[in-house]
Amino acid sequence: MLEIKNLTVTLSDKELLKNISLKVDTGARILLSGHNGSGKSTLANTIAGNPSYTTKSGNIIFNGTDITSENATTRALMGIFLGSQHVPEIPGLTVLSFLKHSCIAHTHFQTGKDLSMGEFLSKIEEARTKLNIPQQWLNRSVNVGFSGGERKKIMLLQLIMTNPKLAILDEPDSGADLQTQQLIAETIKSMSDTTFIFISHQQGFTDLITPTNTITLSDGKIVVK
Repeated sequence: MLEIKNLTVTLSDKELLKNISLKVDTGARILLSGHNGSGKSTLANTIAGNPSYTTKSGNIIFNGTDITSENATTRALMGIFLGSQHVPEIPGLTVLSFLKHSCIAHTHFQTGKDLSMGEFLSKIEEARTKLNIPQQWLNRSVNVGFSGGERKKIMLLQLIMTNPKLAILDEPDSGADLQTQQLIAETIKSMSDTTFIFISHQQGFTDLITPTNTITLSDGKIVVK
């Protein structure tokens, strides 16, 4: 699913990842651990194609394709999802419109077919009900006025709707109560066709997910045990 070869990454000329190499199998649930500043979020953002980070050397191979030079949009359409800690508010863009355009783009890119409005509405209703998201949330601007836990639910809604091949979740438990954390864990476990890499500092949340493997970073390097 994912192979990273000798990856070195900088931000404002500061080297944050140093010759990272790793492999992630299809269907895995990988815990990315390490202290603050160890490079976890940098790795997550680099895989997703955040242009703020510069790949100095190395390669990122996704599903057999070298995506090192691909931008974030192409990587997302190929099936890489990033659930960030701090998602911006987008006044004027409703959750419904945001998800509609996202799903239409993903469907067309991956299948060459157009997603009908009926198919979209049926899919979002099923996902909304599963996550116990009120209908009125869909007509609100993206993340505007939402609490931390509510934002996590909107992230889960986007995750289910786009059904990525690889989902990278940066501290999805942050700001979420126990009930929401359980919902996140249940959603992750239910998406058996999606490979997950997640970052968490809470042992209780990690135990809910039962990761298949743990990769530990320290000072921009993988800790070999």
